[in-house]
Amino acid sequence: MESVIVIGAGLAGSEAAWQLARRGIPVELREMKPQKMTPAHHTEYFGELVCSNSLRSDQMENAVGLLKEELRRCSSLIMSCADEHRVEAGGALAVDRHAFAQAITERIKSHPNITVVEGEVTEIPEAGNVILASGPLTSEALSEAISRLFPGSRYLNFFDAAAPLVTFESVDMDSAWFASRYDRGTPDYINCPLTEEEYDVFWRELIHAQEAEVHGFEDAGVFEGCMPVEVMARRGRDTLCYGPLKPVGLKDPKTGKEPFAVVQLRKDNAQGTIYNIVGFQTHLKWGEQKRVFSMIPALKDAEYVRYGVMHRNTFLDSPRLLDRYYRVRGQERLMFAGQITGVEGYVESTASGALAAIELARRLEGKEPVNFPRETAIGALALYISDQSVVNFQPMNINFGLIPQLGYRVKGKRNKNAEISKRALEALGKLNLEP
Repeated sequence: MESVIVIGAGLAGSEAAWQLARRGIPVELREMKPQKMTPAHHTEYFGELVCSNSLRSDQMENAVGLLKEELRRCSSLIMSCADEHRVEAGGALAVDRHAFAQAITERIKSHPNITVVEGEVTEIPEAGNVILASGPLTSEALSEAISRLFPGSRYLNFFDAAAPLVTFESVDMDSAWFASRYDRGTPDYINCPLTEEEYDVFWRELIHAQEAEVHGFEDAGVFEGCMPVEVMARRGRDTLCYGPLKPVGLKDPKTGKEPFAVVQLRKDNAQGTIYNIVGFQTHLKWGEQKRVFSMIPALKDAEYVRYGVMHRNTFLDSPRLLDRYYRVRGQERLMFAGQITGVEGYVESTASGALAAIELARRLEGKEPVNFPRETAIGALALYISDQSVVNFQPMNINFGLIPQLGYRVKGKRNKNAEISKRALEALGKLNLEP
């Protein structure tokens, strides 16, 4: 059988290659790293996480928790590696990013049905089955090739931001404490409180801090799901207190009261030596980040192992261009996967790669496609990005709003969501997903 070409070894591309290979289909996985790197990547490993190390909630009452469980039941490579290399994060699934990416790389490279070809892809192959999973940082040459594939259509981009990382030993624990909100799960977050006076000083400096130059960037065009903290702050003095600095459910053990504001830090590696400043995606200049964030008492002497960075994300106007299997309409040999399709988030990218590969494998085997129903998170996401009635398309995380309601009343939001998840897994169980 002729090899399927998968372009890009991020989460979506690695998952797609794995799902094809485990079904006996030869794969040629093309990845430009390490020959060519993007501003956001730092290692040669596949599946490298460039923003947060969290795959978000692992609870079934949360839509992304459901999506992760669906992927586990699809024998997902990404979920397997994430579960193997998780670090404590309360009710969330966070991973040791280095060990996680290394595991993905080792399992991909050791699979007998996958051949890795290094080097930048600058043109879309003219023949054969291709899954383009080049990611939100698609190179300029390949981006131009994709634009030529869709003449006259909208080929969009937006800016994404990554939060800084600090060392645990540099955090002043006399000014902070370990806890999870409402004491749910284990106390995995470091909570850094601010008084109202401390917050006001911090907020004033933050909104006037110097930003790094980002050509073509406008505040009004910032993608809401990954908004820079300084942009959020400029929307009003109290905006952060209802967002990443929300103190609700966090009582300072020294006072027994909720502080005026709380900055949370989340473990970024298994050893607990590095922490992520939660919600502090930013494109401030590095010197400004150190100056302003040091106004948070617990971070006054913080050591930064990585400053926040701003980078470009690219995505298609997918409702006009792709079908529910992530295939290009009218050119079904070509498929897309990952954030370039307009799914937003690590887990969502993985899901798109899994679905695209499962569908392609079925087609190559001469079988009917697997139609993931809208009642499943995987199906709902694919049907959203291919919904031609969506006029102003924007990237989307999975959420229960994309999944049909139950049709009967269940008391309590968490109970209702749990019922929706139960129904989804029952629907998934009726599909023939194994090779």
